[in-house]
Amino acid sequence: MRAARLIKMVLLLQSRPSMTAAELARELEVSERTVTRDAQALSEAGVPVYADRGRAGGYRLIGGYRTRLTGLARNEAEALFLSGVPGALREMGLEDAASAARLKVSAALLPSLRDASRTASQRFHLDAPSWFKEPKTPELLPVVADAVWDDRRITARYRRGDTEVERRLEPYGLVLKAGIWYLCARVADAGAHPGADTRSAPFRTYRIDRFSTVETEDARFTRDEDFDLPTYWEHQAERFARSILHAEVVIRLSPEGVRRLPHVVDPVSARDALTATDDAPDAHGWTTVTLRVESEDVARTQLTALGAEVEVLAPESLRSRFAEDARRLAELYRGAARG
Repeated sequence: MRAARLIKMVLLLQSRPSMTAAELARELEVSERTVTRDAQALSEAGVPVYADRGRAGGYRLIGGYRTRLTGLARNEAEALFLSGVPGALREMGLEDAASAARLKVSAALLPSLRDASRTASQRFHLDAPSWFKEPKTPELLPVVADAVWDDRRITARYRRGDTEVERRLEPYGLVLKAGIWYLCARVADAGAHPGADTRSAPFRTYRIDRFSTVETEDARFTRDEDFDLPTYWEHQAERFARSILHAEVVIRLSPEGVRRLPHVVDPVSARDALTATDDAPDAHGWTTVTLRVESEDVARTQLTALGAEVEVLAPESLRSRFAEDARRLAELYRGAARG
């Protein structure tokens, strides 16, 4: 632990002209007294760390000293490619690896380019979770992430409804979608031994917050090199979206309703509805489409957001509910006008 901290301290000083004890303490997550002791230890080991005294003082490297400890370890290199998703790195337990990787890259750059990471981070930031939700990090995410990085099979107990099932999985990849972590994994046969050919086994997707236990095996499995995580997820997400759409409604949309439809219902369903219709807009510019929805209740909630830009034509039960909602709203606002 201390050796890693000393290396990090050297890299920090190499990437900047000088740093105060307070700045180093904050970066290294230690006390200023520990910084003083570490600086002395480095000096005794032959690293030319110099301390400037006074209010404007700090620590710096003298004599153009440059460490050669800038080679990226594999986990650091992999974490570097995820450094634009800081929250995800923290949740997977990779923040330290990414920090070390960024320092090594910074130390290897020309002095004129060493502020590149700061200037980039001040201009671009990815915030993955959706609005108005407080995402919770699944307790077992770091364990699953380690297995994904190391290509190790896991045995996981998974909550499915009111029951729990146990699956032996080959964890291929993690996906963070709207603040929720998913594992894309191949189901391994219960009797499969390490190195067994599992290419015919199906891939499935699991919500990690539904894992109750995860045990990691020592031996590694052999990945299918043809597996492409972004392509798999895109297909799975679209298939899932369609799988929950069990009902149909017929609606008329104003031009504004057509524009806003993908923002209030599932985008896949909206796209299918708008591209499948052969009817041209009527004389008033309204378009009639058949929309697949999860249920009448869900359709009522979603389509209400379109207000007067939508008219439900069928089924009659849903049209009646919208008519009743409209009657109650009209009565409510008539009362407000009288008041």
